[in-house]
Amino acid sequence: MSSRVLAVLAIVALGVYALDQGAKYLIVSSLAPDQQVSVIGQVLTFHFVKNSGAAFSLGSGMTWIFSIVATAVAVFIVIYARRIHSFGWGILFGMLLGGTLGNLTDRLFREPSFGQGHVVDFIQVIGFPAIFNIADSAIVCAMGLFIILTIRGVGLDGLRAQQRAALESSASSPNDTTAP
Repeated sequence: MSSRVLAVLAIVALGVYALDQGAKYLIVSSLAPDQQVSVIGQVLTFHFVKNSGAAFSLGSGMTWIFSIVATAVAVFIVIYARRIHSFGWGILFGMLLGGTLGNLTDRLFREPSFGQGHVVDFIQVIGFPAIFNIADSAIVCAMGLFIILTIRGVGLDGLRAQQRAALESSASSPNDTTAP
């Protein structure tokens, strides 16, 4: 079971990463910085910006710290992945890993320098105050799934708290069967 969950995690991570990097490649090769293209009227616009900070461009000038944190998150997920036995948690960590690696790739390999590269953002939705990318969306969706799994009480093992308690109580109670 765990190997199937790991496969789901890997497939989701690779899918998010490929979609993110592919979209960024198309944006960088098709648009000039700060250029906008309407996709669905004013509701959805592709607006190419380079972000040196984190969400909402906070922390500009601290890009190298974000690179270190993203690297630590990716390493943590890879090491921790073997403990995951739930498909929901596998999808969550796959989205988080793919999104983290997508933005980390930008920070490591885009201008102005290694570890301080600017992240390519391009998705602008009417009424939302930030421009973001597919990696950001995957990270936010992972956090939404985290909330759902936590509220439902689903653990990394795939069991709910009640199921885990029942298993623990049956394992600790003495055997009541008697031989005839």
